[in-house]
Amino acid sequence: MKKGVLKRGKLLLSGGLVVLALCIWSFSDDLFQISKNLEVFASLYKEVNINYVDDINSAKMIKAGADAMLDGLDPYTEFVPESEIEDYKLHYVSTQYGGIGASIFSRNNKVYVSGVFEGFPAQKADIRPGDQIEKINDIVLDGKNSDQVSALLKGSKGAVVKLLVKRDGDAKDVEKDLVRDEIKQPNVSYHGMVDGNMGYIKLDRFLENSADEVTSALVDLKKNNPNGIILDLRSNGGGILQEAVKIVNLFVQKDVEVVSQKGKIREKNYTYKTVAAPLAPDLPLVVLTNARSASASEIVAGALQDLDRAIIIGQRSYGKGLVQQTFPLAYNSLVKITIAKYYVPSGRCIQEIDYAHRKDDGSVVKFADSLMHEFKTRNGRSVYDGSGIYPDIFIKPEKFANVTQTLIGKLLLFDYATKYRAAHVKMADPRAFKLSDAEYDDFVKYLADKNYTYNTTSEKVLDALKTEATKEKQFDQIQTEYDVLKSKLLNSKKNDLQIHKAEIKQALEIEIASRYYYDKGRYEANFKYDIELARAVKTMQDKNQIAAILKGDGAYKIIGKPVLAAMPDKKTDAKEKDTKSDQ
Repeated sequence: MKKGVLKRGKLLLSGGLVVLALCIWSFSDDLFQISKNLEVFASLYKEVNINYVDDINSAKMIKAGADAMLDGLDPYTEFVPESEIEDYKLHYVSTQYGGIGASIFSRNNKVYVSGVFEGFPAQKADIRPGDQIEKINDIVLDGKNSDQVSALLKGSKGAVVKLLVKRDGDAKDVEKDLVRDEIKQPNVSYHGMVDGNMGYIKLDRFLENSADEVTSALVDLKKNNPNGIILDLRSNGGGILQEAVKIVNLFVQKDVEVVSQKGKIREKNYTYKTVAAPLAPDLPLVVLTNARSASASEIVAGALQDLDRAIIIGQRSYGKGLVQQTFPLAYNSLVKITIAKYYVPSGRCIQEIDYAHRKDDGSVVKFADSLMHEFKTRNGRSVYDGSGIYPDIFIKPEKFANVTQTLIGKLLLFDYATKYRAAHVKMADPRAFKLSDAEYDDFVKYLADKNYTYNTTSEKVLDALKTEATKEKQFDQIQTEYDVLKSKLLNSKKNDLQIHKAEIKQALEIEIASRYYYDKGRYEANFKYDIELARAVKTMQDKNQIAAILKGDGAYKIIGKPVLAAMPDKKTDAKEKDTKSDQ
């Protein structure tokens, strides 16, 4: 008996030694590969640096090498050198800096003000959008790019900044002395009451103090005894995960799971729950999303949907279910690494792109519809993973016509708003403001000598036909018909300013309103045109509809897996911010 036990013990010990040996061998092999490749990299850099025909910028080369190495992982894992740390903090952590409170752009090698922030030095000094900044502290700006000019405007709080400003319509340039202040762009860019006695909160990002700002806005709105709250997360690229949890907590009871993160390292796996009593546990709630609502926005929308606490209205969100954490490196640099995926309360991860399984050419793929899984909300509604947050009520996104997009892109609406502001000292309440037909006709006359050429979709198709027919040597046979169609399209395009008058007026009214009332003006001038906002108000006014949606009854089931093909494709240029679990 003892011999048998001893024999089994020897076998177990032998097996354990084999496993341990394999682990040590595997670990040693990993270390060897790491050491080998680091040595190869160092040798490569050394030889190139010594022997390359021209001088080499070492910092630039190493940055390029690091970027190329990390690019094979995902877009959110990145190296940040010391020289870029401040910009990184401003973009991902805090919106606070020393400056004058104005945004700028370059055109024809000249620098113009594109916007000013209410309550800060530029606005107090009557700097206006459209003003040309010729000098900063006697430094001539001709030929300088926006980054160079921005660096001259930013700096220590309390320092004097001297600007030489040229304004259309003024005979002389004006010199203005501004004192830099601490500029803090709010996370909540607007809050107020809208139709139906509904409270409205526009949250632009989830950076530091965003939850506090939403709390303050909610407290202010509750003074009006609102019938419901609309949280607008459209085009919100995300930010800090903990801020998202705190915002969900404003509407959800204490000790409820909001989101969990799971990755390779167990110690970094964590479940986030609400920790306080909610501020508005019973108010009807709608969350607005679109294709640019990403990351932390999707945590808020997904959690509130999974908990059946809010109605989601708009379009499918971006689909970023990854969490990043920053790690300090030598010489004040850092690396930001994707450490986990996050999961909303139903257990679903909404990450759309599968970075772990790239194609042979290195391109990424989306998770296939066939691989999507069904999950259940608290009330038993079906929701799906792998492709963003689907709205409970889908609203087809509006898209401006080519002529309108061109007028915006070529800054012709911007320039006319500058002209309008110079001619009109005051403007009516932006909610009621509307351009008259006579004023629109004046805008059309203003465009008479302006270049706003553009190609319509029909023209592009016709040009493509010409290209293909020419390749096949058949164009001569269809040239007569082609010329007739081309002429008809050009004649039709001449009427675009009238055909699309309504949307051009809308965009122009919003631009003009911003010259008098800043961001508040933009939002309030657009309220009367915002179909998603109008649908949110209408939905919250119908308690039966809310109940039907949250129960998943009839036509109000969440748009899910069976109808994915019917959903519009998302824009791929969303500039979402990272969801970070640690700063």
